[in-house]
Amino acid sequence: MEHVGVPRQEELLKIDKMPLSIVLPTYNESQNIARLLDSIAETLPADTAAEIIVVDDNSPDGTGDIANQHAKNSGNKKLHIEVISRPDKQGLSSAILAGVQSAAGEIVVVMDGDFSHPPQTIPHMVEELQDSKYDIVVASRYVKGGSVMGWPFKRRLMSKGATKIAQVGLGIEVKDPMSGFFAFRRRIIEGVKFDAIGYKMLLEILVKAKGVRVKEVPYTFTNRAAGASKLNSSVVFDYFRAVWKLYRYGRSLGQGEKRASVRFLSKAGRFYTIGAMGLLVNYAVATLFGSLLPGLWYLYAALAGIIFSVTSNFILNKLWTFEDRDFAASKTLMQYTLFTGFSAPGAVIQLSMLYSLHGSQLISYPIALILAVMVAAVGNFLLNKKWTFREKIWS
Repeated sequence: MEHVGVPRQEELLKIDKMPLSIVLPTYNESQNIARLLDSIAETLPADTAAEIIVVDDNSPDGTGDIANQHAKNSGNKKLHIEVISRPDKQGLSSAILAGVQSAAGEIVVVMDGDFSHPPQTIPHMVEELQDSKYDIVVASRYVKGGSVMGWPFKRRLMSKGATKIAQVGLGIEVKDPMSGFFAFRRRIIEGVKFDAIGYKMLLEILVKAKGVRVKEVPYTFTNRAAGASKLNSSVVFDYFRAVWKLYRYGRSLGQGEKRASVRFLSKAGRFYTIGAMGLLVNYAVATLFGSLLPGLWYLYAALAGIIFSVTSNFILNKLWTFEDRDFAASKTLMQYTLFTGFSAPGAVIQLSMLYSLHGSQLISYPIALILAVMVAAVGNFLLNKKWTFREKIWS
């Protein structure tokens, strides 16, 4: 890992004690980085001593070189720019972690490098930390006054689904735990060991930094105008892997619940969280089959999506919801048969509703699919809890 640009952290501390560090992870942001650095500089009050740490994962488009040149030409004596050039693409969370570890500030702000996070929100976030009892300030899309601009329906659905998975699966009460735009007091992460898996470091902080006080402030997320989105299948996989590790982390601390009502609701929440994930699998597989085989009837594509989603739902529910680690062949086959059998009526309902709603052109396919899956899910939890995994209903 190479540090280039303005003086490194130990030199910054000699110059001035940095009250504020802004961490910008970048990859292929050559069209945005110079303008973003200028925008941040213009936004911060003139008397604010701050540093911007650009962590670039060896961007093929020269983002790191542009940031380094910008740092050398900066005439702002109160704003220092440091560029950390990493040898290869190691992931967003690890880039943020590298920037945080290099930061000299008492307050650290994390944001994206594509203008989806408005620099004008930074002073408000910092002020909230300086003048209040809070340890973390999250710029939120989902509190009153917050919004999202420029996202298609599928991206909104994925974001809401990921948010619900974090809230239910990890017990997080923050409305936008998936935000990549947040500020925190550096001291709250002292002694915290980060895994840096996935693309949302805020989740790790919320789970592992115990007792922190969080405030959410609204902002408008604007979809990037330049460059390409980093969201792909590997990012989605890493997110689920990160949530699983964080869930196991909480379990390793001995976090248990003796109240039957809470255990029941927790398992129901996990079951329907996996159902939401299955909806994404269902939609993705059905869409894939429809695109690869354009002559295929949409109900056949939907059936393929059902088969894949039922299988993935079974495995995840066995491991997570009902915490059954016994994968003996005969037992697992019997459970899968029962799970599939209980899912079959729901599949019939789903296909029937799809045919009625979408086939008659009443509503679009994605909306019809969501409504059909929601209706089909009724009763599945109780049937599988009682008969597939042999648990008492109220436990």
